[in-house]
Formats: sequence, structure tokens, C-alpha cells
Amino acid sequence: MMSESILFLMLLLIIGYIAKNSSLMIAILVLLLIKTGGAGDKVFPILQSKGINWGVTMITIAVLAPIASGDIGFKDLSGAFKSFYAWIALLSGIVVALLAKGGVKLLADDPHITTALVLGTILSVSLFKGVAVGPLIGAGIAYSAMKFFELFH
Repeated sequence: MMSESILFLMLLLIIGYIAKNSSLMIAILVLLLIKTGGAGDKVFPILQSKGINWGVTMITIAVLAPIASGDIGFKDLSGAFKSFYAWIALLSGIVVALLAKGGVKLLADDPHITTALVLGTILSVSLFKGVAVGPLIGAGIAYSAMKFFELFH
């Protein structure tokens, strides 16, 4: 008999297939391989505790790759500050990093929130072709909204 977690992952795999989202399907297939291969008890706790940091590191590497390759240099950096849109992007980066900081705190303090955030991310990825960086930023937005709500409650 299949476990609830395998059935859940299979359902998500079907949703990923219908939505034609290869990132979601690859992630689910990797998790299914770990689970059915018997390594889940050892690997899942590591992924749960370190995975977000590894993911952020991989995204950071991808963002910095154009600097390492020489496609972006100091000339581009100084030129970017002459654009109004670049200033908007700079401020957006600051806000997102601060939201993510609150998200990390929320996920550490209230892990049960993770379920709702993961569901929201899966729905966005599968239905709207979103990108699965949502849980951390989503947690940050939720944290900010909760703190705002606490001011009036």
C-alpha cells in the first residue's frame, strides 16, 4: 500500500505534468526517488534544514554568473544608477531581502505555516507558471501582514 506522502507527491506530479512545469516535476521525481529508495529518513531532515540555504546559494550563483563571466562589469554597475528603473529595482531588492528575513523568522517560529505557503507555491507554480521561490518571500509577506495586523488587534 502506498503511503500518503507518495500519493500526495504523485498528485502533485500529475498537476506539474498538466501545467507543463518541468521544475516542479523534477523536484517531485527527485523526492520520490529519495523516498522510494529508502534514504528519506536521512535525506529529508537535511533537505528541510539546509535546503532553503542551498537554494538561495544556487540562485545567488546564477545571479552573479554574468559578473563572473565578464558580461556585467563596473561600467554596467555605474550606468545602472543613471536609470530610474534601476533605482526601483534596487529598492525592490532591498524590500524583498527584508521580507525574506521576516519569512525565515516566521518559518522558524511557526513551522505549521509552511503547509499553507507550500500549497500556495505549488498552486502558483502549477497553475500560473510561477517560480518556486515563493515560500520564503510568501512567509516574509505573511510575517509582515501578521505584524501589521497585531498593531490593530
